[in-house]
Amino acid sequence: MRDEPFEILAPAGNAEMLKAAVFAGANSVYLGLTGFNARRTAGNFTPEALAQAVAFCHARDVRVNVTLNTLCRDGELDALRGAVEAIAASGADAVIVQDLAAARLVRGCAPGLALHGSTQMSVMNLAGARQLAQMGFSRVILARELTAREVEEITAGCGIETEIFVHGALCMSVSGQCLMSAFYGGRSGNRGGCAGPCRLPYRLDGREGHFLSLKDLSLIDRLPEVREMGVRCAKIEGRLRTPEYVAAAVSAARAALEGRAYDRGLLEKAFSRAGFTSGFYDGAYLSGEMFGRRDEAQAADTRAALPRLRELYRRERPSVPVALRLTLEDEGAKLSAADRDGNRAVAYCETAPQPAQRPEAALREGYEKALEKTGGTPFFAEKTEIAGAAGRYLPAAAVNELRRQALAALLQKREAPRPWPCTEQPLPAAGREPAAPAAQRLFLRFSGSQQCGEAFAGLGDRLIFPLECAAQLPAAWREKTVLALPRALFDEKLVAGQLRQAAGLGFSAFEVQNIGGLPLVRENAPGAEILGGFGLNVTNSAAAHWWAGLGLSALTLSPELPLAEAGRLNAGAPTGLLAYGHLPLMLTRACPVRNSKTCAQCRGKSELIDRKGRRLTVSCTGPGANGARELLNPVPLWLGDRRHEVEVDFAVLYFTGESADRAAEITRLYREGLPFDGEFTRGLYYKTVE
Repeated sequence: MRDEPFEILAPAGNAEMLKAAVFAGANSVYLGLTGFNARRTAGNFTPEALAQAVAFCHARDVRVNVTLNTLCRDGELDALRGAVEAIAASGADAVIVQDLAAARLVRGCAPGLALHGSTQMSVMNLAGARQLAQMGFSRVILARELTAREVEEITAGCGIETEIFVHGALCMSVSGQCLMSAFYGGRSGNRGGCAGPCRLPYRLDGREGHFLSLKDLSLIDRLPEVREMGVRCAKIEGRLRTPEYVAAAVSAARAALEGRAYDRGLLEKAFSRAGFTSGFYDGAYLSGEMFGRRDEAQAADTRAALPRLRELYRRERPSVPVALRLTLEDEGAKLSAADRDGNRAVAYCETAPQPAQRPEAALREGYEKALEKTGGTPFFAEKTEIAGAAGRYLPAAAVNELRRQALAALLQKREAPRPWPCTEQPLPAAGREPAAPAAQRLFLRFSGSQQCGEAFAGLGDRLIFPLECAAQLPAAWREKTVLALPRALFDEKLVAGQLRQAAGLGFSAFEVQNIGGLPLVRENAPGAEILGGFGLNVTNSAAAHWWAGLGLSALTLSPELPLAEAGRLNAGAPTGLLAYGHLPLMLTRACPVRNSKTCAQCRGKSELIDRKGRRLTVSCTGPGANGARELLNPVPLWLGDRRHEVEVDFAVLYFTGESADRAAEITRLYREGLPFDGEFTRGLYYKTVE
């Protein structure tokens, strides 16, 4: 067994959930301020309520991690700075971030706060975790799609703490790589407003079902194994759930770690979707077993179980050891209470002890029993000491009152705020002169070499191909070719080998869509140019400057960024936008098609049909370790006839299933600024995404 402490981290969407988590036995909680967190519709906490929550938790030896895990825009950076200052003032222990702007503010304003990389950062490999370590992060919350072997490998080699989800909802998409809610309903999962389109019904091969709805995860039975592999923290999902749910999950996790039995049936009744799955962890992510939905019968089971669930957090769990010393003197008595952190409180009683009528041993036993009655407080008597008892008797009521007063005073001392020092942190000036559309360069992005003919290749300033296509590309294209690493980057050894091969063939420019790609290019293609793809989710100047400072020569901005804001973003490097394409609404490791057929039957050509009859292509890169599926928007994005409004340095035409002839025609339309010759969308470029 490892000696390092192992955390059970529980969600606290509001004050009642916080209480349930702590009373049930959580070591730490995570919660959000009223802005900038990925559960915007939870109760969340104002700065004043946050300070109270931290005091409550710290008094009970529970850590508090605050979520700032959404993308922000330039106009929100001052408010984000205010949020960091409020967190520092509260004395919270750590900040969970997705956006590098938030990370930059935490490091600069309040370096005493620990910095945790959110699962929204899509860290799915050892290289990505090491990169976060170099950037000052102390913990990485790994992607939920990882297998046990992958988690163990990253944990053993990254040099910082790892945290994994062990219970709760599973998103169909890799966290941080989902555009579906934003494109379908204007509510961005990257900004805390996900509307849950994956929980809706779809049709597949003529059959209706919930083919994007995964069962809830539960690894609670496996927690001793997770702890043994060196993971620092087991995270329970659910800030939008109930106090009863939190108490059930925490109680079960505590029992599993202590080798005690727990009621799994009651845990399922607290909340589940047709039971639980461990599919990713066990490598079964291509199994239809992972899918499930919640029905009214399960909701009724939850309502019926509420009285039993509430019992799990009705009483406070004694978790803080104290040493109690009762001293009896002729003129009165005093009781001192001391914790392991050096806090000490003393209570006095002016009632003079009476002559004892009982043997001293019996007196001492009675005093000790009275002192050990700490129920209703977070304390338990680790040590009791009685001084001056010989021949003196103090009534039990007086001893009890001393105990209550001393522990209340000690609790008050433990609740005293311990704010972090906070200093001013300058950020890059937002805004720049927009790029002139006439000078805009054109990047053509392909899903395979067959989409680009030799004559067609001359129409683009840069050609972007998947990394695995390197050996298929003509030598004449290499100078302006960019090879794109996969967004789903689980098998970094495979990608490292492909990089070395491509560098040996003379390719010298690569695009990364995942933070783990950056060190892989540096290590395996030294000196190469590195561009940042849209998967990096760049939406503000502060984050863009950090990426540029890490060596990225160009950045494709997030397609969730309004067009006007994109043109003014001060990046420190050339910026571009996706201007055409059936954009990937989801990036998934699980396969929705396995609800209906095998890989051999599918052959990468399947569609999901939504409630409005729109057909989402399921684009698949295969069943291997880096295999992933993308759900492509049925309607292509088009800005060709709005080129004069695209004020960035380059535009990207993103070809997925188009033939070479069709891709050439679309490129011609764009270059000539013509309307699209079919149905299209402007995406989110003229909208304000919540």
